[in-house]
Amino acid sequence: MGKTVIVTGSARGIGRAAAMAFAENGYGVLVNYLHSRDQAEALAGSLRDKGAAALACRADVRDRAQVKRMVETCLSAFGGIDVLINNAGISRQALFTDITEAEWDAMMDVHVKGTFHCSQCVLGHMLEKKAGNIINVSSVWGMTGASCEVHYSTAKAAVIGFTKALAKEVGPSRIRVNCIAPGIIQTEMNGFLTKDETRALIEQTPLQRFGTAGEVARCMLFLASDAADFITGQVLSPNGGFVI
Repeated sequence: MGKTVIVTGSARGIGRAAAMAFAENGYGVLVNYLHSRDQAEALAGSLRDKGAAALACRADVRDRAQVKRMVETCLSAFGGIDVLINNAGISRQALFTDITEAEWDAMMDVHVKGTFHCSQCVLGHMLEKKAGNIINVSSVWGMTGASCEVHYSTAKAAVIGFTKALAKEVGPSRIRVNCIAPGIIQTEMNGFLTKDETRALIEQTPLQRFGTAGEVARCMLFLASDAADFITGQVLSPNGGFVI
């Protein structure tokens, strides 16, 4: 059997694009979702119709027991896990003084604890075979910070720190850990932007446009490929020059 990837939060947006790109390149794909069952099942079905091995699996990345079951499901269905993409995420805007403790905890639970749970549950298998790739999804805001998104920026910065530290720890076992930090990408998550906000962000981007989910997915494919075999602990940021 060919290689297998788990993509968390892959019913929509960047995760969906990643699932499609990896399937097109011969991977078996576990499409993870929490609330978007119909979309996840439809995606998995469309991938199977195109000849790929694909399975939709519900799991809340904040819940270790659910993550463990997802990993066991993937191993049972595909026989292995070669790539983990920690993509599941949420985004909220709020003045720092208005952020509640519950909102802060929710942001950390999804981005940081979710990345911790998924990585730790998958690593047992990867360490046993001394091979594997973990790709964590951060954001340019994790690199620069964003006004009115202190909790989001903090969580995404933590993902970058997690990536660098884990890469050092598991590198001797031939497991690579890298991070994608997208700029402004045209997805549903950014649908809240007004026309004026959209125009301002485009003007700040040297390439004068938003990125696409497919462009981010191709970066993930590169990091998972043999072409990136000597790359670990790094942050790849497809952002159109928004951050240089």
